[in-house]
Amino acid sequence: MILDKIRYKMKLAYDGTAFSGFQIQPNKRTVQGEIEKALSKMAKGDFIRIKGAGRTDAGVHARGQMIHFDYPKYIPAEGMLRAMNTLGPEDIVFLNSEIVDQTFHSQYLATGKIYQYRVDNHQLKDPFTRLYAHHHPFEMDLKRTQKALAVLEGTHDFTSFASAHSDKEDKTRTIYEASVMIDEKTEEWIFTFRGNGFLYNMIRIIMGTILQIADGRRPLEDIKRILEAKDRTAAGPTASPKGLCMMEVLYDEHTLDE
Repeated sequence: MILDKIRYKMKLAYDGTAFSGFQIQPNKRTVQGEIEKALSKMAKGDFIRIKGAGRTDAGVHARGQMIHFDYPKYIPAEGMLRAMNTLGPEDIVFLNSEIVDQTFHSQYLATGKIYQYRVDNHQLKDPFTRLYAHHHPFEMDLKRTQKALAVLEGTHDFTSFASAHSDKEDKTRTIYEASVMIDEKTEEWIFTFRGNGFLYNMIRIIMGTILQIADGRRPLEDIKRILEAKDRTAAGPTASPKGLCMMEVLYDEHTLDE
């Protein structure tokens, strides 16, 4: 027997440049709004609400965002994938589609997320990466940067690295990996953060602080002091959104295959 509504789990990528973030907002172009518009076309005007694994801000990109929604009739997973890529805008691409049990929830069942933050360290801004990397034209020390990142690994109260507008009372999170590598081809600094969850603006505030340590404007010891302060004003500025990309959402049974 086919259920009245079928739950779909989809993995998607998007260029966040022209969006006012993921979450729906009145009179603004959002990722959620565009997806729901496409679903409404498919369902002949019926409204279908989607749920995302995380809410990315305006200008933040994704290569591995996950959503789920309940569709009023059965369509094969491959058919749903084709339809969404046909009806959706060019700056959103659906990568995988799967029919799942009604108990699946893209947000509540997520056990962690992986983000990357790209920094263009060239003296002159690259016009071709300017929307996808934060430009920081100052000399940076790799070993110093790695030492600062290592302090952030583990379970900590990240109040100092959370936006003052964060609505989460408990600001304790676990970062399993905070690392950096330099891409040999582009010479971009690629920072990777893997954790069980991230607070509002947390990675961007971490990056604003790390860059000040990397270029010598702050002492290395500051990172520990900032963590212990539990005060947003102790940390550095919020780095620009364009360098940030949601790479993957983790689940116990792991995400869909690439």
